[in-house]
Amino acid sequence: MKFIHSLKNDLGRYLVAICFAGVPLLVEAGSVEVTARFRPDPANPMVNRFENTTTNSGYCVYFAVYCKNNNLFSLGMPLGGLPQTTGGKVLANHTDRREGAYLKVPSEWRTLTVSNDEDTEQLEVRISGVGGRVDLNAHVEDLTGGQGWHQLWSGRSWSFAPAPCVSTTSVAGLSYYAMFMWRVPENVGACAKTALFDIPTLHYRYLHFGYELRTPNPLKMATGIYRGSITYSVGPGMDFDIGNVIVPHDSQITIDFVLSVEHILKVEIPPGGNRIELLPQGGWQAWLQRNRRPERLFRDQTFNISASSQFKMKLECQFTEGNTCALQEPVSGRNVPLNIAVSLPGGMADDSGQAVNRRPLLLDGMGTERFEPKFYIARKPGTLHFEIGRDEVEKMLDGDNKTYSGNVTVVWDSEV
Repeated sequence: MKFIHSLKNDLGRYLVAICFAGVPLLVEAGSVEVTARFRPDPANPMVNRFENTTTNSGYCVYFAVYCKNNNLFSLGMPLGGLPQTTGGKVLANHTDRREGAYLKVPSEWRTLTVSNDEDTEQLEVRISGVGGRVDLNAHVEDLTGGQGWHQLWSGRSWSFAPAPCVSTTSVAGLSYYAMFMWRVPENVGACAKTALFDIPTLHYRYLHFGYELRTPNPLKMATGIYRGSITYSVGPGMDFDIGNVIVPHDSQITIDFVLSVEHILKVEIPPGGNRIELLPQGGWQAWLQRNRRPERLFRDQTFNISASSQFKMKLECQFTEGNTCALQEPVSGRNVPLNIAVSLPGGMADDSGQAVNRRPLLLDGMGTERFEPKFYIARKPGTLHFEIGRDEVEKMLDGDNKTYSGNVTVVWDSEV
């Protein structure tokens, strides 16, 4: 008997990654890429989520410890070269929030499609932070009569985010610019600061944004690379709205998403486990010594399985009998059906959510079309059950001693 498990080298719910940036990336204007990967970790089998593999830039380069402690990642807004905006004049104590430092982002969840050659999944994304570098084109002391950033704006300096935004950590900068980050709660409006002194020219040298992702369940995804994108508008009244005073150099940005799924399906048969000898309960002694015929011939063969995605099981037989494999006596050519079943470890279920216990393996694949792990199964034991029933044993034992044999191939197949 031989065993086969198959896994194609395709690349198989929930990731939250908040990304921010200060210094923009050198990428094609208008688009930026976010990458995430799922790769099962045998040391943490219950952790079944994507890992954000996007390279940090800007804010999290300078505030790496803060970002690491708060699961933050930085990403620059792709608005062309530097500066990314054209500045305008801000009057002191303006009554219209849009006439000052005004930032509004699409903080609600939006859905996009990610797909590979065969499968399509839904990904959710929301913008959860905004920041960058704000420039005065003058020294703050000259604008405020010798005072600083705390006196220039309502609500103190840029490190104190205006409601509904939430502060992160201290800003970096000099007397004429400040690098900042404001986190944005879900489904909120604009965050704005009012100037307390006239500012001849205010602009953002560059902007950055944060995001959160809700990814599909990787355990239900096939191995592969999944791609998708979402486009946001930039400008007054649009998705990214920076008010009336400052003009962005691009009217839209695109975020490209690349999700890599790298599944594991591995079956280990112990040494000698590929040769199965069927025996009665307690061996042949009862029949040889007391002429007590066995009720069945059987053997349970254990195996270890590691699986992070769905798979199916099927049979391939040297000899067949009905919907199952058979063993054959070579002289007479007589076949006897071999009943084969499988039990899978806890945490695995069929497509109806039922545990897999002595599930028959049939030639037509009925009942074993799809098994799914509820979490990453890392080298857990399962069992293959082989049995010849009592009626067939009676026939086999009639007459001269005979030997029945045959090859059976059990297939674990990730192509579901």
